[in-house]
Amino acid sequence: MRSLLPLLLIASFSSSAQTFKKAGPFAHTFSIVARDAKTGEMAVGVQSHWFSVGTVVSWGEAGIGVVATQSFVNKSFGLRGLDLLRRGLTAPEALEILLKDDEGREVRQVAIIDTFGNVATHTGKMCIQYASDIKGKQFSVQANMMLGSEVCQSMSKAYEGSAGKPLAERVMLALEAAQAAGGDVRGKQSAAILVVPARSQDKPWDERTVDLRVDDHQEPIREMRRLLTVHRAYEHMNAGDLAVEKNDMVKAMKEYQAAMNLMPANLEMQYWTAITLANNKQVDKALPILKKVFAADKNWKALTQRLPSVNLLTVSEPDLQRILAL
Repeated sequence: MRSLLPLLLIASFSSSAQTFKKAGPFAHTFSIVARDAKTGEMAVGVQSHWFSVGTVVSWGEAGIGVVATQSFVNKSFGLRGLDLLRRGLTAPEALEILLKDDEGREVRQVAIIDTFGNVATHTGKMCIQYASDIKGKQFSVQANMMLGSEVCQSMSKAYEGSAGKPLAERVMLALEAAQAAGGDVRGKQSAAILVVPARSQDKPWDERTVDLRVDDHQEPIREMRRLLTVHRAYEHMNAGDLAVEKNDMVKAMKEYQAAMNLMPANLEMQYWTAITLANNKQVDKALPILKKVFAADKNWKALTQRLPSVNLLTVSEPDLQRILAL
């Protein structure tokens, strides 16, 4: 039945408005855009029964803002919206311009937040029910083609009730609440979370605090939760590596332990923690960890043999032999 949908909508518009329905993707979905008033970070979170929704709905740029464009998507709203914000327009001003010359505005759903926390939303009159949006303080939730009418209320309540938590976690909680309230009437397929910093450091290649996508999965929200945990664990690993560079072993081991607490079965985290211990003259503490890792996968021992030649393992020859004898 879904294949009839574009034909029914085309009948409601002039022939000049047909192009966007033939070429544009569907993204009947629920989403949230939000700004953390304390850190200035901005985020988009989304889930849909559509393949790779994160490549369609969520757009963001550090120090500029974020955009969610959905329903019968006009993908240009993403980049064009950010460009308008970059020129100094507020979120409401940008949205007004985007919708002004769009003959498909009544099947669009859009939400924008700028770097100052201004929020703008639009739900077209012909978005498929249940369709609605709720604009809150520096956030907005929006949904269309939902199973029931409580999705936006549930998202808003979850987001507002999680104040003080990291922005990505608050977005994740909102997505979980939406799904618990019934979610997309068609079911589940893909999800995404994008978080960008409050300010740009002129390094656009390194200005996405969180950038996670589940493109095709039976339980995309559950998988997104798992990926967010993995992301946090590797943030701790990176912080540990930085502490090692500064010769702060106490902080390094604290960060590495935090990573392993989040992902206790991850061999790589265990391995590099042990290598760091060994390089800091704590071989006896490293040995039991390495023994466990080698037993699980012998390729880690093969890797260990290659590290001394590139100065990534700097133990004495006798200690090296103790490690390789495990």
